[in-house]
Amino acid sequence: MYTTRPAEFAYHRPSSLDEAVALLAELEDARPLAGGHSLLPAMKIRFSTPAALVDLASIPGLAGIERGGDGIRIGALATHASVATSEVVRDGCPMLAEAAALIGDRQVRNRGTIGGSVAHADPGADYPTVVKALGATITAVGKSGSREIAADDFFTGIFTTALEPGELVTSVQVPVTAGGAGAAYVKHKHPASGYAVAAVAAVVATGGGKCTRARLVIGGVTGVPADAKEAGSALEGSAVSEEAIAAASVQVAGALGGALGDTYASAAYRTHLATVLARRALRTAFDRAGS
Repeated sequence: MYTTRPAEFAYHRPSSLDEAVALLAELEDARPLAGGHSLLPAMKIRFSTPAALVDLASIPGLAGIERGGDGIRIGALATHASVATSEVVRDGCPMLAEAAALIGDRQVRNRGTIGGSVAHADPGADYPTVVKALGATITAVGKSGSREIAADDFFTGIFTTALEPGELVTSVQVPVTAGGAGAAYVKHKHPASGYAVAAVAAVVATGGGKCTRARLVIGGVTGVPADAKEAGSALEGSAVSEEAIAAASVQVAGALGGALGDTYASAAYRTHLATVLARRALRTAFDRAGS
């Protein structure tokens, strides 16, 4: 029978990170709770039935955003709205701020968190695609201590990450977009949920009228963000032109084996859409790089 009432669970609200990690290690079938916009809907339909929730909202120091050298550290409890409006992010890594502004609706952006979204690893989420394209680093803490995980290694499957049981994401570190570089994120969103049906994050660098570095990551089409390496390689060393962008965009399809399909968009449609969005993202990224 369909229900909108979650199963019974115990509720814990730790006041420190150490306490939260200890609870997750000690309690059987416990889940961390950040913004709740992924976990709570799943609990209401009993797709997820944790025995205990560990609410992270009262832990200090997990929501800050700060720049240090050539990187920006974003605390796991930073909301999408705070990422989207942060001058630090907007100045240093504008693609991330733009992606955050496209997430869900106002209520979701004001409650959902970057750490929760990254840890949930929904194929249609925006952050996974962007942080992978940027070469971000995700810091996690568990009973064995703290460790850093490259975004390239973090997303391992649909709703699956490299996090060990009991580990918490504490921050996401992204590099500052340097001079001569440009980045852009473009997506086609589902009209009901706002999730990406297909999305492309493009990061490029130029010099002397040529592309010196290009990376395209495709989201929403496969179970994990797909690195379109052949498309990036086709651009590197080439003169920046509409023809080169078009040729690279076509090669995006080769990275999308195992494309997902549903009642809204077939696998073939998602794949085609990704090639169209790749061209748009590349144009914008090269414009921002000063090409």
